[in-house]
Amino acid sequence: MEDSATLIDRQFIERVLGQDFGRRPGSQVSSQELANGWDHRRLGLTDSDFIGLFESQLKSRLLDLESRKMRGRNQGFYTIGSSGHEGNAAYGLAFRPTDMAFLHYRSAAFMIERGRQLAGETQLYDMLLSFAASSEDPISGGRHKVLGSKRLAIPPQTSTIASHLPKAVGAALSIPLTQRLGLAANMPYDSLVLCNFGDASANHASAQTAINAACWAAYQNVPLPLVFICEDNGIGISTPTPKGWIRANFGNRPELKYFYCDGRDILDCYKVSKAAADFARTHRKPVFLHVRTVRLMGHAGSDAEVAYLTKQQIRDNEAQDPLLISALQLIQAGLLSAEQIVDMYQTLKARIEAISRQAVTRPKLTTAEQVIAGVIPPRAKVPEVACLTEEQLSRLLSTDKLALSKPQHMGKLINLALTELMARFDNVLVCGEDVGKKGGVYNVTSRLVERFGPNRVINTLLDETSILGLGIGMAHNGILPIPEIQFLAYVHNAEDQIRGEAATLPFFSNGQFSNPMVIRIAGLAYQKGFGGHFHNDNSFAVFRDIPGLIIACPSNGADAVAMLRESVRLAREEQRVVIFLEPIALYMTRDLHEAGDALWSFDYVPEHAAAPLALGTPGQHGTGEELCIISYGNGYYLSRQAAKLLAEQGVAARVLDLRWLAPLNQQAIIAAARECRHVLIVDECRRTASISEAIVTCLHEALGAECPPLARVTAEDSFIPLAGAATLPLPGKDGIVAAAQALLANTVPQQRQREA
Repeated sequence: MEDSATLIDRQFIERVLGQDFGRRPGSQVSSQELANGWDHRRLGLTDSDFIGLFESQLKSRLLDLESRKMRGRNQGFYTIGSSGHEGNAAYGLAFRPTDMAFLHYRSAAFMIERGRQLAGETQLYDMLLSFAASSEDPISGGRHKVLGSKRLAIPPQTSTIASHLPKAVGAALSIPLTQRLGLAANMPYDSLVLCNFGDASANHASAQTAINAACWAAYQNVPLPLVFICEDNGIGISTPTPKGWIRANFGNRPELKYFYCDGRDILDCYKVSKAAADFARTHRKPVFLHVRTVRLMGHAGSDAEVAYLTKQQIRDNEAQDPLLISALQLIQAGLLSAEQIVDMYQTLKARIEAISRQAVTRPKLTTAEQVIAGVIPPRAKVPEVACLTEEQLSRLLSTDKLALSKPQHMGKLINLALTELMARFDNVLVCGEDVGKKGGVYNVTSRLVERFGPNRVINTLLDETSILGLGIGMAHNGILPIPEIQFLAYVHNAEDQIRGEAATLPFFSNGQFSNPMVIRIAGLAYQKGFGGHFHNDNSFAVFRDIPGLIIACPSNGADAVAMLRESVRLAREEQRVVIFLEPIALYMTRDLHEAGDALWSFDYVPEHAAAPLALGTPGQHGTGEELCIISYGNGYYLSRQAAKLLAEQGVAARVLDLRWLAPLNQQAIIAAARECRHVLIVDECRRTASISEAIVTCLHEALGAECPPLARVTAEDSFIPLAGAATLPLPGKDGIVAAAQALLANTVPQQRQREA
């Protein structure tokens, strides 16, 4: 029995040679009806263009067929193909090669056609290397089958469920933004952004939020040269899309221009996609291009359509093969005969098979080191930018003279650091909800919009996915964004933008693409019961297992300033994505032990006069050897209080402030523990899945039998309640003292015996 790929292959040849383009039994539409008689020359296409489009379609189809043969020989590892969607070759030609494209995984024909526009591209070989997971694959280095190319302005995507749409909005917004700011950009000022996706993915939250954000911006006359392309094949794996749903859902959105074309008809698809591109480029407005397609050969090689479609439905789909329609149009135009079309098909097939035989012999990734080499992007070549002078800083902060004359709390110091960084680097901007005139919920972005204007301090809609997508997209175009998430609990709505998009980009592009940024997140607990769990989220475990992600968490204002500067340097020079986690409860804290002691207030030291604080450098208070307390954030603040009480009891302690929570500086932790007789880890996050677990593991693995006795003080495995009960599940000063006393009491006799 023939499989679907073999059947499609055979039927194309037989039907072209037999001039059989009519309605198949049971089909609702014929190839003749779909081939509506567009004259390609009247559309501005030369004969060569038209034949070239068809060749791109053929290459895409034949790559699909070869990928399944490779899978059958265990030489290929990806069979989600583009069969039925080959009409997207039309917008491979209709858009410019400089228009950044975030692609759906059925976009092989687009990729091939765009590559045809630039000399020197070797699309067939490159894609077959990707199918074979060869380390010589020029985009991912064998890490995944992705459609991407630095030269073709196509950032790579993995299997997407519309998660690429939010960053497409950000990238599109960045184009006119860089023009307004006079910034050097990666994309030309007259370019646009396109992103395509399936009809099933159009229902995903990522798609809905991105399209809503685009409409929201355009409704306020914000320029946004963006084309959403929905390739509608009527089914999502096995779940049908209701007939008319895409048009009903997106056909009348405010400020979203709707176009429709039949993607099975390459000429209609070209005509309408060219009009859509011209509209977006001319008006700088978002466009929704609805492209009717058909899915052939199932969702992937492992998908048996007969399990959920009748044989008649499958035959009806096969009758709508876009390659047959293009073949008919070429014959009608007198450009190729049926025999010439089949000869072209067979010649390309033999060529792809020959290339495949070579591709499968090429090297693979063979070591873990080779795999993880793509996690950290390469250093960027950026120009030196001098720190602000005293005179420049004095003018910039003229309205903050009073604040500069005395020590300040963390919130104000972060504000001053942001001000200085934005003045020093003209491509740094802040975006987020309420960051403008309000100055953020805690006034951390106060006065920034007055100093730098609304193009650099962007008030966004209330949607974390859009905020992060905005940052990712802008970073693609030479902007260094500092997006703000108001509360840590809110990031969970949008965490895939960090995990699945921002952090994976260097990995799946072998370091060719990056989206550096510093994501400021107000979070952690101890807010005296305000807001309950939604404003007191004491877990950041969601970030800790993301490869390559940096997590910074200052405990005081002086560190916050130095660490924010280092975070911006890491993003700018090392192209890193940094989570800058700010303990809300310490924003306004001025005192440490008693009211008025001002021990948690610090002077603002301008960057030119300050010592840098490198990634991974911990802080330490005290040099005691009896007890080492390891903590961070609010925990460090409480541990400092506890250490004072313990000192009054004769316990000589040192308190280590981790500062950088990922990657953990394990050597510094081990060194501090080695010098002390006991170790107490204070972690305000929950006992389960908190960073304290990693520290315990680190110490035991490194020190073994020589590991000092240790204990943990953590939060309970609970959410944070409201009002006075808020601190009950959390570590406190007295609890830290009690835990330290218990640790020493249980182990001192044994320790003294060992010393004796």
